[in-house]
Amino acid sequence: MQERSSVGELASQLRRELDRYSPGGKLPSSRALVERFRVSPVTVSRALAQLAAEGLVVTRPGAGAFRAQPRATAAPAGDTAWQEVALSADGAAGRVPRSVDASGVLVSLAAPPPGVVEFNGGYLHPSLQPERAMAAALSRAGRRPGAWGRPPVEGLPELREWFARNIGGAVTAAEVLITAGGQSALTTALRALAPPGAPVLVESPTYPGMLAIARAAGLRPVPVPVDADGVKPALLADAFRASGARVLVCQPLFQNPTGAVLAPERRGEVLRIAREAGAFVVEDDFVRWLVHEDAGPLPRPLAAEDPDGVVVHVGSLTKVTSPSFRVSALAARGPVLERLRAIQVVDTFFVPRPLQEAALELVGSPAWPRHLRAVSAELRTRREAMTAALRLRLPELVLPHVPSGGYHLWLRLPDGTGGAAGAFGTEAESALTAAALRAGVAITPGRPYFSAEPPAGHVRLSFAAVAGTGEIAEGVRRLRTACDEVLGRPAHGPG
Repeated sequence: MQERSSVGELASQLRRELDRYSPGGKLPSSRALVERFRVSPVTVSRALAQLAAEGLVVTRPGAGAFRAQPRATAAPAGDTAWQEVALSADGAAGRVPRSVDASGVLVSLAAPPPGVVEFNGGYLHPSLQPERAMAAALSRAGRRPGAWGRPPVEGLPELREWFARNIGGAVTAAEVLITAGGQSALTTALRALAPPGAPVLVESPTYPGMLAIARAAGLRPVPVPVDADGVKPALLADAFRASGARVLVCQPLFQNPTGAVLAPERRGEVLRIAREAGAFVVEDDFVRWLVHEDAGPLPRPLAAEDPDGVVVHVGSLTKVTSPSFRVSALAARGPVLERLRAIQVVDTFFVPRPLQEAALELVGSPAWPRHLRAVSAELRTRREAMTAALRLRLPELVLPHVPSGGYHLWLRLPDGTGGAAGAFGTEAESALTAAALRAGVAITPGRPYFSAEPPAGHVRLSFAAVAGTGEIAEGVRRLRTACDEVLGRPAHGPG
């Protein structure tokens, strides 16, 4: 982290000093920069490379770095108003509009301003990521014979076998495709299983990124409510009958955002209901490796209990490693596998071989189980710190379920008085989100997690993207300030 900071600071300083040199003028030598700024030669090299990538300097091996020639004046912008008509043509034909709303995804991808506590993050904080192990794995992978060649389009056989073993049951490597992250795998699955305009059953609430995928593909999300035991089978059967859907997308393990785990007695029911409806179940098993230390044994993936090809399984390494370590798997049985494979090939050809080789190196190294144990212990510590702080400082925010896996908590805002139940809560989401950001903490509003009208206002708070428990305590303190502004302090709250 210190090296990254030094590179950025040196690049900024050199950028400010460029006006001292005429175009084509030579900058001080690397040795002179090392001595002047008291940094390493690697830092100087990386800072100059950053300026070269920005088009500000030109580096010449053996000669040094020179200020680049000024860029040509940009041509005036054209008139793109015609695109509004072209992009809305789907709706004119009576189809489901295929507009893309990425706002629910960008909430967890956008970095907050400096100094803001990141309760809206969707990935592990860098201190929790296995950076050294990934770097070592990537280095070893790059030296493997053929590492930079073209891989099989389905993925490396050894990596497919590893994913198959982790899914369990009768799943084989031949039934696994390697994909570039869970989002890509979900996109492929929905395109393969449902034509544009078709309904698709989704948990309510559910992951906004999946709703965005469905709507961008012209599908119609149909909500099926979940509780602390997962999707409700009776309502699932009703939804299949009423909608005629042939696809259900669900997260049976530590569901996003509720943290629910599909109860043992519901697992077989969900598969039976889908089978009787002639429908597929897309199982998004996105946080299996983010189990907390006190969770106990985990249920197997639904795919491990499905001999009939009902389940299309999605598993990913990204959440437990790094947002840039985009290696995941699609597993399916029967004719649908060939359709999934065809769509994947057309869309992306294949996942880069060096990344697949690095994944094999990582999961086969002694560092892998150590990393999983460390993350498991730290996530439990952070979850306990956040739940304790919320109960002390924000008792009016209802926490219906404390999960033993995943990286976030799902809280309901207090109901308003008068009018429809929950009306005040849903209206307060955007106000609370804005007030929280002013107070120095970024949170995720609940509205994007619902495909229809939400029953109440909610917020999601992540405890994985922050530096540690001290930052959690400070973030909750700031959130108290925002709640006082928007909701008012409860009579029974702490003084």
